[in-house]
Amino acid sequence: MGRLRGPLSSCGSRDLSGSAGDVTPQSRVFDLRSRLARRLGLLSTGCLLLLIAALLGMLATVFVAMGHSWEGVLKGDPTRAGLWSLLAVTVALSMVRLVGVVCHTSPLPQGIRLPRQAAEDFYRLMDDIAASFGIPPVQHVWISCDMNAVVLQRPAWGWIGPIRTHLLIGLPLAHSVSAAQLAAVLAHEFAHLARQRSGLGAQAAHLRAWWARVLDEAFENFPWAADWLERRAHRFYRDMLRLARLEEFEADACAAQVVGRALMGETLVEIGLKARFLEQDYWPKVMAQSMQFPSPSIRPYREMGLGVAAGFLRRESVAEDLSHYEAGGGSLPLHPTLHERLRALGTPLRAAAEDQPSAAGHYFAPLLPTLAWAFDRAWWEDAREDWQQRYLDTRDD
Repeated sequence: MGRLRGPLSSCGSRDLSGSAGDVTPQSRVFDLRSRLARRLGLLSTGCLLLLIAALLGMLATVFVAMGHSWEGVLKGDPTRAGLWSLLAVTVALSMVRLVGVVCHTSPLPQGIRLPRQAAEDFYRLMDDIAASFGIPPVQHVWISCDMNAVVLQRPAWGWIGPIRTHLLIGLPLAHSVSAAQLAAVLAHEFAHLARQRSGLGAQAAHLRAWWARVLDEAFENFPWAADWLERRAHRFYRDMLRLARLEEFEADACAAQVVGRALMGETLVEIGLKARFLEQDYWPKVMAQSMQFPSPSIRPYREMGLGVAAGFLRRESVAEDLSHYEAGGGSLPLHPTLHERLRALGTPLRAAAEDQPSAAGHYFAPLLPTLAWAFDRAWWEDAREDWQQRYLDTRDD
């Protein structure tokens, strides 16, 4: 990858030398991100510790109540024994419900594991980018079925333990970008690691996510307390959304220091265009076959590379199409819009001038038949019922 630059100073401990107009991770908005992450991390830690203390207190109450109940039995006082037993059972049931709310581990990576020996060039690219950020190489890589790339971190033992880092690369994404653009995607994801998910930052992010899961489970398990929970949790959710947006801006800025702003901006536009194509053109055409056939005549993941290459029409102007796409919910919910990200980078809304060979073909060509077979099989398991219902509805009409 000749587009990569030397060891990155701007996203590490050293300052970036640049003009005053540059978007740098040292700007005040990213200092705000750091303070906000720290505050939310401390808040989440405190709330989790309070819940754990409450669970321990409830456990102690159960033992004490059972002791008093047994004492009542020995003294021949059934009323006392019954009341203490009732208290023990009530507290125990409440504790079980609360444990169910608290004990939800981080999600496991979903996809197909990509070992180093299966894609050595891709791993070398990752190693080079990791070295540019001064972070350890990522050893756990998965290919997913999503139009996305994400770094997932979770403790080794579910709730606690050393943080293990997983990189998930969507096969649709790899079909949609060039090798150089995939490097920009990786630079963005590794910027999250370098700036926001290393050392104590990784543990803090885990605790924030854990507390968010606790709140989500509490809303689901205690609907009678939903109004009270909403009033208490509103600010936390608002600040978490704000933090997620700031993290995206910071990761874009850091990635631009590695691959260049022009390539970073071009990659964001390319992903937006291809996501729109897949969502509004490719998949609707696949599902349209359900009007004629009881099972699909094509395999969408097997044909996706050709579908993107042949079906995507590159236009001179992209602003209107992307504006309609984002207005309809095309942006990821926790991400700033494409226009906001480009404005922060200081780059225009400009797509690549011409189509280029895909990153999927460049890095994963020998693996594509196997990956496509696995994803097509999983897709058909999910889509079978809806597909066949559409087919039957068409026949009835």
